[in-house]
Amino acid sequence: MKLSNIRLALPTAILAIFFSATGRAEDAGTDVSKQSLQSKIEYCKTCHGVSGQGFHGATPIPRLAGQPTEYIENQLRAFIEHRRDNRYMYTVSHVLSPAMRTALAKHFSDLNPKPLGGASKELVAAGKKLYNEGIPDAQVPPCATCHGPEAKGNGEFPRLAGQLNDYILNKLVNWNKERGQDPANPDISAIMQPIAHNLTKPQIEAIAAYLNYLE
Repeated sequence: MKLSNIRLALPTAILAIFFSATGRAEDAGTDVSKQSLQSKIEYCKTCHGVSGQGFHGATPIPRLAGQPTEYIENQLRAFIEHRRDNRYMYTVSHVLSPAMRTALAKHFSDLNPKPLGGASKELVAAGKKLYNEGIPDAQVPPCATCHGPEAKGNGEFPRLAGQLNDYILNKLVNWNKERGQDPANPDISAIMQPIAHNLTKPQIEAIAAYLNYLE
């Protein structure tokens, strides 16, 4: 894929979640009660941390705080439709009504806790350069083109600012194993496949370190 053709771009810790018949009935309508929404938020907090800030564990669990609502809703649908492969998140997602998915997306979008940090600060300068300039010779566009100059995301493009560095590393290294799993129903994740493929692991580590400390 040529750079000129890329459009605006780019747990074991998880509990077995049980939703009661009452909870399902509440979610079936177009409105979501405060009580029902709060119960789902509590489930999310178990893995994604207080205020959706993410969690460093045996498997890194991503920050949800500050993500665009459209991105969160799209990813929940992707789990349900098997466009994105994660058996834990399929279990969580497929029982949520569209109204509940929207309510959860709005809740997490409004949060903005401090990043957890933890990445090597020695890599931040190199990561910032890669994020802003890309690697033209490798057909890697600037990350800022799609994710914004402050990495706050836009629409279906996720916020990267403050994201866990080990989560970013894990996702980019394994992109083609987890994203775009339904070739007949591609989504915006297809943009990232050649980009992730063309990045080396040290380059990914540098970008992840830079993003890890952005607020």
